[in-house]
Amino acid sequence: MLNTLESLFNLARERKKSPVEGSYTNKLLSDKSLSKDKVVEEINELIEAVENNSNKIHEAADVFYHLIMYLEANNIKIEEVMTELNKRKK
Repeated sequence: MLNTLESLFNLARERKKSPVEGSYTNKLLSDKSLSKDKVVEEINELIEAVENNSNKIHEAADVFYHLIMYLEANNIKIEEVMTELNKRKK
């Protein structure tokens, strides 16, 4: 499970270093406004899917993907996020 998330972060970092022409991932990484808009859109779609009890898994996956791209586009390192979450343990 965590390997999949790690793979997405690695993909984002690799695409930042070596962009691939026509890549949707690269569009998200290079256009912060698009990346932000997609996170908001996908979260709203997930909320709607949960409320309607339909397509929840697909929409949740979209949220994870777009959030990861948004974090990387804005140089927010997942390692720092995990450190912050670890500090919040009680």
